[in-house]
Amino acid sequence: MPQKSPSYVERGYSGDFGLTGLTEQLCSPDHSATDLATDFPAALAVVARSADGSDGEEAVELGEDARRLLDGPLSEGDLHTVWLAVTGRMFDPAGHGMDIRTWLRTVSDLATDRLRQNRRSYVPPPVRPVRDEGLCGEIVAEIQGLATELTAAAGLPDLAAGLERVVTLADADLGFRLLLRALKVHSVQVPKERYDRFRELGERLGYPVAVVRDGLTVDWPPIDTTRRDTEGDFGLSRLAGNAHQDWRESTARREVRRVADADEPGQSPGTAAALLLEDTLRLLHSPLSDATITTLWLAVSDAALRGDGRDRLRLIADVCEEQLREVAPGYTVVVPPVRTEGADSVMREVREAALAVKGGAVSPHWQPIPAEEAMAALKQVVGRVDPDLGFRLLLRVLRALSARITRGQYERYEALGERFGFGEYHVYEVEQLVRPENSATRSRG
Repeated sequence: MPQKSPSYVERGYSGDFGLTGLTEQLCSPDHSATDLATDFPAALAVVARSADGSDGEEAVELGEDARRLLDGPLSEGDLHTVWLAVTGRMFDPAGHGMDIRTWLRTVSDLATDRLRQNRRSYVPPPVRPVRDEGLCGEIVAEIQGLATELTAAAGLPDLAAGLERVVTLADADLGFRLLLRALKVHSVQVPKERYDRFRELGERLGYPVAVVRDGLTVDWPPIDTTRRDTEGDFGLSRLAGNAHQDWRESTARREVRRVADADEPGQSPGTAAALLLEDTLRLLHSPLSDATITTLWLAVSDAALRGDGRDRLRLIADVCEEQLREVAPGYTVVVPPVRTEGADSVMREVREAALAVKGGAVSPHWQPIPAEEAMAALKQVVGRVDPDLGFRLLLRVLRALSARITRGQYERYEALGERFGFGEYHVYEVEQLVRPENSATRSRG
């Protein structure tokens, strides 16, 4: 598939952009329907503000998108129908005696004028439409699958056909973004499976995650903490990885909330909070002593925000429950049962790692936690609470200790991570700890 280089993400975009970014602004609550429906200068002001983004750099995509539609053999009817759909009729050029092509030329000219403020000799380059046959076919299939719901929601009988023609006759990239905007504007719900396909298409086109995700109504399945759907760390071990010496009592809730609110794009809303809460409740209701939990928290969080470990857990649980009430009010919070599967394998790794870090300490310049104490606490987590959590916390302790591990250990860690359903890059975080093999060892191999 021909794709622009660099991608939109590499060009610095974090949200929607170009013509679809403009239509999002036209639909913004900051503009009343009366203002934009009757005031042509107000619509022009929105275009100018969109073109001025990033000191004028966002005018590049805005102008190119407009020219993509102008250069394609699209009828006025198709252009008008699609425009009304993606703007929710907030601004109709026809109401000001202007056809859509004239309006798009106006948008393109404003974008070019803004770019010439930076470079007076700027000449718009030829458009580079994306017309890959396979990609077009996939996007058209998505449009057809949603045609009935989208047509009913927008009240535009020819909308699906118009979007298809944008994809096949003008540009698949812009056509897909216009489909997404229409779905968002009219709150058309899409199943999780379709949303996942949308995300995959967005990745292939180089979109920021927000272009697909933000504002899209998804029929999310119930939260399932046995499915992580994340490539990296999660739960309490992720929170520990975010902890640092600058944490303060006054900001602790905010720091925890950042992790509790960090759902991955493929996760049902509230999943990050549920995973963190599950880990927290396992420890909070465990038979581990207060002293052991305190040692564990200080060790895995690099001694950030010292204090009673169970108090920290109660604060974390409170923040998670608050987050879940907001985004997943139907989720039932339960104290998870003790798990034992995999405990023997994890315990062997903790014992082997303990030998390698003997004599070390976490945060040696700030009330150090001896490595022996940290490893003893981890053994209790593995044997009495949860081996999955214990293994994740082991990886955190090893990083905090800057421990050295063998290639064989790392490969066993990878196998354990796969067994527990960890994401692709979770165990990878400790590969930097692997000791390089000496030349003699390599020659024998």
